[in-house]
Amino acid sequence: MTAQDIHTEIDELVDEFDFLDDWEQRYRYLIDMGKALPDMPEAERTEDNRVKGCVSQVWLVTETAGNTLTFRADSDAHIVRGLAALMVRLYSGRTGKEILSVDARDVLARIGLSEHLSPQRSNGLASMIGRIRGEAEAL
Repeated sequence: MTAQDIHTEIDELVDEFDFLDDWEQRYRYLIDMGKALPDMPEAERTEDNRVKGCVSQVWLVTETAGNTLTFRADSDAHIVRGLAALMVRLYSGRTGKEILSVDARDVLARIGLSEHLSPQRSNGLASMIGRIRGEAEAL
């Protein structure tokens, strides 16, 4: 994938959310994104894979192939699972350089999502983003 691909993906995400009229529809869309995530096997729901700093239970599994990272995520809360799905869609299958070139908080601001998240969800999302960026930096 090229850096253009990640920016095209961001534009598509922004367009998808812009198409929805109000925040109730956007939350439903986010929840639907979470429902579309494949279920994480119970064996991967370990303390090592748990994202610290989230009020809800969130698990993030990272696989590395060369300089590309693939992420799988799950959560026990519908909206948080949707946020995890959003991060997986944005960052999975990218190189460390691509991941580090994009600040997810900017993407969330473009979608208008950051202003509609509770402080607890914002903190949990920041923890998830921090973990993904940390994995990218470690490549």
